[in-house]
Amino acid sequence: MIHNILKDKPTRLFIILSGFLIANAMVAEFMGVKIFSLEELFGWKPANIRLFGDSYSFNLTCGVLLWPVVFVMTDIINEYYGRKGVRFISWLAVILIGYGFIMLFGAMKTPPNSWWITSKQSAGIENMSSAYNGIFGQGLGIIIASMTAFLIGQLIDVFVFRSIKKKTGEKHIWLRATGSTLVSQFIDSFVVLMIAFYFYPKWVPNQGSAWPVNQVVAIGIVNYIYKFCVAILLTPVIYLVHYRIEKYLGHDLAKKMKKAAMGQGDGLSDIPVGG
Repeated sequence: MIHNILKDKPTRLFIILSGFLIANAMVAEFMGVKIFSLEELFGWKPANIRLFGDSYSFNLTCGVLLWPVVFVMTDIINEYYGRKGVRFISWLAVILIGYGFIMLFGAMKTPPNSWWITSKQSAGIENMSSAYNGIFGQGLGIIIASMTAFLIGQLIDVFVFRSIKKKTGEKHIWLRATGSTLVSQFIDSFVVLMIAFYFYPKWVPNQGSAWPVNQVVAIGIVNYIYKFCVAILLTPVIYLVHYRIEKYLGHDLAKKMKKAAMGQGDGLSDIPVGG
């Protein structure tokens, strides 16, 4: 039975695509605690974009390096496995991310060994336990905001993707993939900021002051400019992934899977195991 499942090309492809999506989503969450300057990374001068009377540059969380990849993988899965496949993977990703944070929270609460606390003082880290907790101890508001934005973004991505594909058919892969990513990333950019830095501080005591709405909007715009550019740059990658998948599955099987994903036909039940 296991041998037959692993021989089945659609199943094996689903495992690979899903694993890559979930891995990117989890890593993006954990590395997102670091803020970096996009301009300094490339040796550019600060952008100093004027919005609502203030100046903003591309100071981004490291998580934005991977989130566009997550939404591209969503479109690939949507293409071949439909919204049920995307919905299943999205919920699984959120559950596993939540599990990861619970495990990290437990690790933070363990008593540190005395010699480990001072083991990196020569490298400038006075207290390893404080550094560990400071890096991994993201506020609950950030976690809730990020996972909520992820789920909302996934639902919107699927809806826009399917709407475009119904009108264009198999043509214009770039339009449905890049277009749906641009829309979902736009929503994602503002949802995560509004929940984490506007609503959460208002609703939960002792969480600091809520950001002004104009600050949330301004930072959301700057973040989206970056995501927009990355989504456009990733368009050739989408075609490359499609080409490799079509070559792996074969034209007939790939066509049958795409029809099933759109609800056109009997679904994947008629695709033979080991096909």
